[in-house]
Amino acid sequence: MSEVRRSSPLARDAMAYVLAGGRGSRLLELTDKRAKPAVHFGGKSRIIDFALSNALNSGIRRIGVATQYKAHSLIRHMQRGWNFFRPERNESFDILPASQRVSEDQWYAGTADAIYQNLDIVESYGVKYMVVLAGDHIYKMDYELMLQQHVDSGADVTIGCLEVPRMEATGFGVMAADKTDRIISFLEKPKDPPGMPDKPDMALASMGIYVFEMKMLAEQLRRDAAHKGSSRDFGKDIIPHMVTKGKAVAHRFTNSCVRSAQESEAYWRDVGTVDAYWEANIDLTDVLPALDLYDQDWPIWTYSEVTPPAKFVHDEEGRRGQAAASLVSGGCIVSGASLRRSLLFTGVRVNSYSSVDEAVVLPHVVIGRNANLRKVVIDRGVKIPEGLVVGEDPVLDAKRFRRTESGICLITKIMIDKLGA
Repeated sequence: MSEVRRSSPLARDAMAYVLAGGRGSRLLELTDKRAKPAVHFGGKSRIIDFALSNALNSGIRRIGVATQYKAHSLIRHMQRGWNFFRPERNESFDILPASQRVSEDQWYAGTADAIYQNLDIVESYGVKYMVVLAGDHIYKMDYELMLQQHVDSGADVTIGCLEVPRMEATGFGVMAADKTDRIISFLEKPKDPPGMPDKPDMALASMGIYVFEMKMLAEQLRRDAAHKGSSRDFGKDIIPHMVTKGKAVAHRFTNSCVRSAQESEAYWRDVGTVDAYWEANIDLTDVLPALDLYDQDWPIWTYSEVTPPAKFVHDEEGRRGQAAASLVSGGCIVSGASLRRSLLFTGVRVNSYSSVDEAVVLPHVVIGRNANLRKVVIDRGVKIPEGLVVGEDPVLDAKRFRRTESGICLITKIMIDKLGA
């Protein structure tokens, strides 16, 4: 990468376009009412806040978000938490639901179509670069460094990539690159992913992050829209075409990941299953977690409700409000109950004599007295009845709740309502 210093960051001439329309069906009932990017994460945030915060912290001041599946929760969150952009400072934040802008019967047909249908809006801003982002991953990354590589390499498209174990790459776009990081082949979700020449057990997987010059992107989107056989998708159509017809370059995540002094790894997670979602949240309770949410140099912006402080009450044997190795958000009351290695979102109430162990508890849950909960994810607003025991009898748990192979139980309001039926 060139060390030539520029008079102004490239991010100031860029727009970030976040693709946030997917359901995320592997999260099961967690996405029955909300899109995957709107799912809560880390005690205060939503998953989409990570891509949006990366853009903002990188210096990008124009952002568009394409929404589609059950978007109300996501749109409401962004309206409340991301409404501080000011047009008089050449800033903009556009929420772009599928709205029949091209055809009266057409939703977004694919990831590329989600930009193509709004191309007139995007082009009206006159930006020079476009950073295309997936809205459903947890990571910290400086997109300015990726923009610099894109310009210095003369690429037509630059693709953010991770090194992952080869047989774990079947759900990704997988690329092969030469010694200069030019991509020579790109396969979307291959059953037998090719290994890296120097690391045959590892594969180079796409993060779903792309950098284009805006003029080049517009040309490719219009070309693709005119092709009747296209599925209107970046991974299936746009990127393979540009690999063969243009210059596509890989950008290694390790070159632009943001790490505090407390973080030892280049952290990136797809929390696309209940097990992965539970694990990533519970990992935050470690003394030195792999993801540092306390890094003031790279804050994760979000909508913060106005809440009173968390409160722990009662101090008698067997009825002591206490927590160990846990994250407890504002508005929570732990009333004579015990928490261990758990994460409580805003406004949770845990009543007396209850025990909560390795639990991810979403906002405004009420846990009744004498409950004993272990290895659970509890959806927003659920009222756990008194005396409920989860995590001791796998057979009973599987009958009543959604239990994964690793023993995590997802609990929703509908499941609780059925207990009393």
